[in-house]
Amino acid sequence: MSIPTGTAATEPLRDDIRLLGSILGQIVRRHAGEAAYELVEKARIESFRVRRSELDRADLATMFGGVATADTIPVIRAFSHFALLANLAEDLHRERRRALHISAGEAPQDSSLAATYAKLDAADLDPDAVAVALSHALVSPVITAHPTETRRRTVFVVQSRITELMRRRGRADEATEIAAIDRQLWRQILTLWQTALIRLSRLRIQDEIETGLRYYEASLFEVVPALDAEVRRELRSRWPGTGLLTEPIVRTGSWIGGDRDGNPNVTADVVRRATDRAATTVFGHYRSELADLEQELSMSVRLVPVTAELTALVAAAADDEPSRADEPYRRAIRGIRGRLAGTAQRLLDDPPDFDVPAREPYPSPADLLADLEVLDTSLRAAGAEVLADDRLARLRSAVEVFGFHLSALDLRQNSEVHGRVVAELLAWAGVTDDYAVLSEERKVELLTRELGIRRPLSAPDAQLGELTTAELGVLRAAADAIRRLGAHAVSHYIISMCGSVSDLLEAAVLLKEVGLVDHTGVGPRCPVAVIPLFETIEDLQRGAEILGAALSIPEFRSLVDSAGSVQEVMLGYSDSNKDGGYLAANWALYRGELDLVECAREHGIRLRLFHGRGGTVGRGGGPSYDAILAQPPGAVTGSLRLTEQGEVIAAKYAEPRSARRNLESLVAATLESTLLDVEGLGADAPAAYAILDDLADRARTAYGELVHETPGFVEYFRTATPVGEIGRLNIGSRPTSRKPTSSIADLRAIPWVLSWTQSRVMLPGWYGTGTAFESWVGDDDTRRAALTDLYARWPFFRTVLSNMAMVLAKSDLGLAARYAELVPDTDLRERVFGKIVDEHARTVRTYLAITGQPDLMADNPALARSVHNRFPYLEPLNHLQVELLRRLRAGEDTDEVRRGIQLTMNGLATALRNSG
Repeated sequence: MSIPTGTAATEPLRDDIRLLGSILGQIVRRHAGEAAYELVEKARIESFRVRRSELDRADLATMFGGVATADTIPVIRAFSHFALLANLAEDLHRERRRALHISAGEAPQDSSLAATYAKLDAADLDPDAVAVALSHALVSPVITAHPTETRRRTVFVVQSRITELMRRRGRADEATEIAAIDRQLWRQILTLWQTALIRLSRLRIQDEIETGLRYYEASLFEVVPALDAEVRRELRSRWPGTGLLTEPIVRTGSWIGGDRDGNPNVTADVVRRATDRAATTVFGHYRSELADLEQELSMSVRLVPVTAELTALVAAAADDEPSRADEPYRRAIRGIRGRLAGTAQRLLDDPPDFDVPAREPYPSPADLLADLEVLDTSLRAAGAEVLADDRLARLRSAVEVFGFHLSALDLRQNSEVHGRVVAELLAWAGVTDDYAVLSEERKVELLTRELGIRRPLSAPDAQLGELTTAELGVLRAAADAIRRLGAHAVSHYIISMCGSVSDLLEAAVLLKEVGLVDHTGVGPRCPVAVIPLFETIEDLQRGAEILGAALSIPEFRSLVDSAGSVQEVMLGYSDSNKDGGYLAANWALYRGELDLVECAREHGIRLRLFHGRGGTVGRGGGPSYDAILAQPPGAVTGSLRLTEQGEVIAAKYAEPRSARRNLESLVAATLESTLLDVEGLGADAPAAYAILDDLADRARTAYGELVHETPGFVEYFRTATPVGEIGRLNIGSRPTSRKPTSSIADLRAIPWVLSWTQSRVMLPGWYGTGTAFESWVGDDDTRRAALTDLYARWPFFRTVLSNMAMVLAKSDLGLAARYAELVPDTDLRERVFGKIVDEHARTVRTYLAITGQPDLMADNPALARSVHNRFPYLEPLNHLQVELLRRLRAGEDTDEVRRGIQLTMNGLATALRNSG
């Protein structure tokens, strides 16, 4: 079977885009009116003329300058919807191409588990070494709230329906069937057009919690348990008798409702809501699965034998319904449903209705699992393995993965807040009135002593300040969730801006204050891991030193040992990038990981890294498989966690096929990075590291000269991007800055990156790199050859350059110039934008010279297709955003203008896919 290539390969994609765009166009014409349709069509045609250099951009901008604000809204909505539909078409095209490769009998593609299993088989690995390497295996995507992901549930559901209809259309043979599907597509796209894309009010944390939970019903309940079971089966078949993966390898997490760093809206009530809604969601899943299982397992005791254990389970169920008298499995499941109903009533404020009388609650998920295993054993004893391996197997795996809690809620707070709270508690207890001014050595001594003793620092009736009361309330809500739902309900406590040992110990003391530290053993134990987040470049450079000093303290080491001698460390991609630029941040992360790996080895613990990756390259984004393989040796010891954010979550987890593909790539990369040598540098590593040390210093200097040293840069940034409007629009529950200042340092990384992305500069994903390369290479061809060699051999360097090329390809300095025109100071505009233009050209030039690629998209055909097929449709959204920003800043501060700006942000975020 031959696979189409070239133009023939992309024709189905173009057909899909034409079909969906045509339906959308007809709907716009009929429901928005002829004038709106003609404006949309004119904008579309003129945008393509701009891309073909047949029309000057200024002419297109002038066209929008004369359009009334009310008339811009349907145009913005039309192009935003088109971007969403084009995303669906591209996802389906990738799916179609993968199926063609499989049908042609080609070797499995990298990032698939099939390819990984083949690599492992070829490596002839030692079974005992594999067992040790995977003894704490964990792959955990952690869903976070994100202001660029504002899609409403209705839009989310319609997207899924359109995707499935397009799949059916691709399989249809008859014209009548295709016509029927097209009518249904019309209905769904009409629904999309008549549904508001954005909310009228600011997104609340409650909304964000529900948005995060929707992905379980959409895909994760189906995909995660099945993937866990498959990986366990495949690895155990290769290395039998090693006891691999005693726990599920894929387990999900969430920050939504627990991340209160700079977000005062996260309260004790929010933590309770987040954990309760998660638990309610998983109990609802079990309810549905058990009801279906009861219908399916209709076997009669008159026809099949059952085990004694099942007979006992039937007796305990006390189900006397005559119609089920000879149906033991149905009676047993009825009893399980009753016990689960009782469990839900005991644990939840608003339990789902199980439609059966509540019975004695299950003490733990393990007890529920034991009853399900009785069903499984009885079915297999009767030769009904095919039934045991279906819904029952999926349910058993789901209980293993999700328990009664669904996903682990992470807590996060800034170290500065911890210091203030601990200071007040120590003062209330009479320990010290001047904690804040103590030396680091004295703080560590004092905190270590407090951690080692049982007594709390306050009393229930203590009159404490508002901040301390709120922080302790959050921790008490977390402790309550752990007591009710199990230790996995809240199992991570992350310290933002962790810069010292005392920062770690303060968090541990606060956990002790709410009863989460147990002193009944040899040393203190805690079910919640204390996790430092190293995010600035300086903190990344000192991370191993801080962790090593903490591990040398017996009380802290006892906490780590009680968690299986695993210490997790979170790495912040966002602030390090904002601090020092793209190349310097990426290299600081790599160097920091190398140091942390050595620290863990010296202290005899296992290191787990938690990667705080955002959707965009400027915040650690890019293909996850490549990113994991680009980690330094020893950094992926069978486990990792990473954040999933914003529109990237919808792209990855909106439906089962994409969820399976993305989770599979995470597991595949984790297994390869753990069990195989993927760095590829060997003895050349020290020389390569020295080159990157030099390049990173040069890049950071170039970046700092623009961002931190150029007079007026902050003013330029605030006027040439929509950063000021982001904070005033209803696109998230979190403030845009940690503090009410105008400092770049205090600005959150999301609005920093989002602003540059919306204005099509994409500055955080490349600036400074071109200068670093050019100045280091000079006229020395041997140095250029050295970089070319590193690009060919070193996954880290290749991934850094590949991700940068993707960002550069999505940038458009012609459009960025339109945003620069918003800067009223002509001298400032020309000075800053001139530097950006020069560095952009320098970066593109050096990238092509090092890689030998003919253009930025040569190694990324999917992006090349996007740029060719649909990036021209972004042009009107950028021009209209600039026009509406101009009107808003000129005093036209109306709801219509604000809504238009928000719609352009939503549309651009959707179209660019990894925008913030």
